[in-house]
Amino acid sequence: MRIARFAHNDVPQYAFIQKDSADGKEYLVPLDGYPLGGRPVKPTGDRIPLDSDGVRLLAPIIPSKVYGLAKNYQAHAAYMHEQGQAPVAQAPAEMVVFMKPSTSVIGPDDPIVMPACSRDMNYEPEVAVVMGRIAKNVPVEEAMKYVLGFTCVNDVTLRDLQQSDPMWTRAKGFDTSCPLGPWIETEFAWQAAHISFSLNGEEVPEASGTTANLVHSIPEQIAFISSFATLLPGDVIMTGTPHASGQLKPGDEAVVKVDGIGELRNVVVQG
Repeated sequence: MRIARFAHNDVPQYAFIQKDSADGKEYLVPLDGYPLGGRPVKPTGDRIPLDSDGVRLLAPIIPSKVYGLAKNYQAHAAYMHEQGQAPVAQAPAEMVVFMKPSTSVIGPDDPIVMPACSRDMNYEPEVAVVMGRIAKNVPVEEAMKYVLGFTCVNDVTLRDLQQSDPMWTRAKGFDTSCPLGPWIETEFAWQAAHISFSLNGEEVPEASGTTANLVHSIPEQIAFISSFATLLPGDVIMTGTPHASGQLKPGDEAVVKVDGIGELRNVVVQG
């Protein structure tokens, strides 16, 4: 099931996305409330074509916080080492976790704004986990029971500031640094999902990978983070970049694709 957040004539709403077997078109089925609000929600009875005028997909969730895993694929750790941007070539044995604020989140087709303080902005395509329940001290074997679903994320990073700043707050937490979308997929083969990235219409093969190669699995990530922080419904975990990242410039079109979820498109503009 796909859960979307959208605006119709500038009014934000949540909806299920359904494909009509008769005409093959996708429709938004608006809901009567917030799907993480602690009470059941039901369709309003309306149905809106996804491609209707006045309809715009928004970030599928506005989390209280976003956690990210650094160097959680061996290939990415090695790539970063080759670029001179990591002290070791091996992925760390213990998880390295960072955060992005809720103000960094944008949705499909929203612009990624390159701050004037940076000259080296990079894309990082990833699978994101969306939490569905309050999670604290969750054991690994129970972790997936707390997940609502999954979405695409671009962990946009200012590489030069990541190098110069002792903390990654500016490098990874600036406004528009966390494109999410296009929706939340609740039925998803997270164990071996293929991730790819296209820049200006051309696929970047060295940026692709699969969640089968995660150093720390998704259940392990949820268990680890919930051991020191409470995860709230709607919170997001960026699970790691599978291989190479690369530079983004104003005017670039960045598209993250995750098989089984969909595509997340954003264009870069100069701030």
